[in-house]
Amino acid sequence: MKIITGRYKGRVIAMPKGIRPTQNKVRKAIFDILSDIEGLSFLELFAGSGAVSFEAASRGASRVALVEENRSAQQAIDANIQALKLQNCQLIPLKAEAAIPSLQRKGIKFDIVFLDPPYREALSKKILQMLDAYDILAPNALVIAQHPKSEKLEDLPPGLKLIKQSRYGDTFLSFYRKE
Repeated sequence: MKIITGRYKGRVIAMPKGIRPTQNKVRKAIFDILSDIEGLSFLELFAGSGAVSFEAASRGASRVALVEENRSAQQAIDANIQALKLQNCQLIPLKAEAAIPSLQRKGIKFDIVFLDPPYREALSKKILQMLDAYDILAPNALVIAQHPKSEKLEDLPPGLKLIKQSRYGDTFLSFYRKE
């Protein structure tokens, strides 16, 4: 897998085995919709390969945090951070459900949060509720949930407002703004 654009365009990133990486067309769509992210902070929950975060770093995100619990994926993420010589990237080796309260305790907030939980576990709604309940979103933060068509994200907390939804085959991207 390669980084699509930005300062690391064309650089190959290591991929852990057994994960479903975010497809190039979906990554491109995310950043086309986000437009300029220069200087913004970026959090990826369920990072897997970290491809979305490395794309954010390539496009000028000031701080990038990758949350991943799988040891094989952590090793690939670490290898990619070293290979790209990224000073502004941090791997958080925890479950997303543990990382969110930990980030709040440390007073860390993000401008953009991307989550792509394993499809078979249908965790998007739970994580969106946690993001609303814990204070880790900067004012006007954007939250992007990648989820299958079958996972309906209804009855969400009042602090997150759905502003856009796009479909790419069986993959949906739902964009929320912090109210």
